Amino acid sequence: MKRLLFTVISLLFSVSVLAAESSADRIDLTSSTVGYAAIVIFILAYILVMGEEKLHMRKSKPVLVAAGVIWILIGFVYTGDNAVLAEEAFRENLLKFAELMLFLLVAMTYINALEERRLFDALSAWLMKKGFTYRKLFWITGFLAFFISPIADNLTTALLMSAVVMKVAEGNKKFVALCCSSIVIAVNAAGAFSPFGDITTLMVWQSGKVEFTEFLQLFVPALVNYLIPAVIMSFFIENKSPTTLHTEVELKRGALRITFLFLLTVATAVACHIWLHLPPVLGMMMGLGYLQFFGYFLRMTLPGSLARKRAMAAREGDQKRLQQLGGVVPFDVFSRVSRAEWDTLLFFYGIVLCVGGLGFMGYLGLLSESLYGGLDPTIANSILGVVSALVDNIPVMFAVLSMDPEMSTGHWLLITLACCTGGSLLSIGSASGVALMGQARGYYTFMSHLKWTPVIAIGYAASILLHLWLNQATFLS
Repeated sequence: MKRLLFTVISLLFSVSVLAAESSADRIDLTSSTVGYAAIVIFILAYILVMGEEKLHMRKSKPVLVAAGVIWILIGFVYTGDNAVLAEEAFRENLLKFAELMLFLLVAMTYINALEERRLFDALSAWLMKKGFTYRKLFWITGFLAFFISPIADNLTTALLMSAVVMKVAEGNKKFVALCCSSIVIAVNAAGAFSPFGDITTLMVWQSGKVEFTEFLQLFVPALVNYLIPAVIMSFFIENKSPTTLHTEVELKRGALRITFLFLLTVATAVACHIWLHLPPVLGMMMGLGYLQFFGYFLRMTLPGSLARKRAMAAREGDQKRLQQLGGVVPFDVFSRVSRAEWDTLLFFYGIVLCVGGLGFMGYLGLLSESLYGGLDPTIANSILGVVSALVDNIPVMFAVLSMDPEMSTGHWLLITLACCTGGSLLSIGSASGVALMGQARGYYTFMSHLKWTPVIAIGYAASILLHLWLNQATFLS
């Protein structure tokens, strides 16, 4: 073991010496032992990510370790005068992650705040009260997922809508699995026409490849991508009503005002980017300040409000209500921040740093030359969309942005559409699918989603063809 360790260290040291003797330029490591080792480490980490459902190990763990090892290997090579190149490259990748992480963190905080204010519980109660049939519930939850996702992002929307489905159709395993598949398709499709709907779309927007309003050209292709499989799925749903008893849910104080603040936050982020040419994260973090001020307002005005409600409950003789009011906990913004999807955010960190490291070694340039140099961008982007079903759409999009091939606006929209909707082909192809396998464990599984892959593929192909037809002019710019 000692001899093996010594050999590895000697090999790395010899490579670093050769690097130090060269000028302060990037070194092509694509055919070196260090480069091969980095590829193997990344593949092993991703195998563990794909086995999350079986291993019960959070997906962030292997990619965090892989990212560290890959950049340590780079550090061994880039020594002396070259060390500054590796440092600058790492900081550049870290800055990309930081902007996206803070952006998503604010969005997740708002969603958690609305959940704590019982907005989504009220939605579930309303659906149960109306006595909709399973088929109507299927369409209602699907369309809600499609239209909420562009604002709230596909991951949080999928988690919230699946929670609604599981409450409304408790015990109906087949229906819950079917609805979860529909929700994953809907949120991923809707994520394509809004920078707030998917991490991949957000990356394209923040990189300046596509303007905010240009994403709206993907609305019709995205809608078709959802509707084709949804229509076919709907024929397999029983046309009867669930037997779940409904309960009355009262919104907590400030729920609707927080919804307004969330919309104001989104508007602020868009305005900062479009009119001031500043990063959107500035507007989102400012929006977190809106929520903090409102949380302060709720805390400062809580005693008087509680007193009035307690007095009213006492007059009406409602002992249960009186007891509930005695246990009210003041709204706390930071408790909402702590409930963000940290596993997803850390997974994103690991992916960005892993792909960034492989790109710094030269692999992304090699891939770009072989893929975009040898194939038409339309075919290349369509293939990458299918690949995203296996590898997850985040690393695929980050790799494309790092390669930065020369493409028209139409082709950048195409890769956005392909990565978002291609991730729906398999349950492991997107963060929303992976998250639902955990939340609806035992109901929504890899196999329950896989049986719908053929009809999802039809929607995928139709959406791409529709984009090529409807948005022909964008391929000329």
